[in-house]
Amino acid sequence: MPLTAGRFHPTRREPILWAMKIFARKDPWYLGGLAFQCQQCGRCCEGPEEGYVWVTDEEIAAIAAHLGLTEAQMRRRYVRQVARRYSLVEQKGSRDCIFLQTDSSGRRRCRIYPVRPVQCRTWPFWPSNLSDPDTWAEAGRRCRGINCGELVDYNEVEARRRATDE
Repeated sequence: MPLTAGRFHPTRREPILWAMKIFARKDPWYLGGLAFQCQQCGRCCEGPEEGYVWVTDEEIAAIAAHLGLTEAQMRRRYVRQVARRYSLVEQKGSRDCIFLQTDSSGRRRCRIYPVRPVQCRTWPFWPSNLSDPDTWAEAGRRCRGINCGELVDYNEVEARRRATDE
């Protein structure tokens, strides 16, 4: 029986709405996955722009334990409050992450790599880098690991994208 004006058939309308959602859905441009392999160059942790590395209370506790500090010491030395959130502080002058260090071979390394915050673990799969191929390419100009190495499958890219607030 066809739908006619003035008559509402909820059982007949629901499949139509469901079908419209399916056809309106646009798969992400990176559905086939993205190549990324960290080069451990430290460029993602460098200034000169000011940025925020958001940390949770749990991450602060893990970093403090890794450094052999109390949480209070960790917060005093390495954390700043920004509105209702917390961020790691930056090195004065360079605005590099406070935990980015140069080792004896000249390589830039993260001092807290095993317990780094989720924001760091999810780089470069941040929403701001995944909006379209051009933003991914722009991020690749700064990060040598983008479009290098093994393919990270779509499900993993999405899991990392959803895990961060940037």
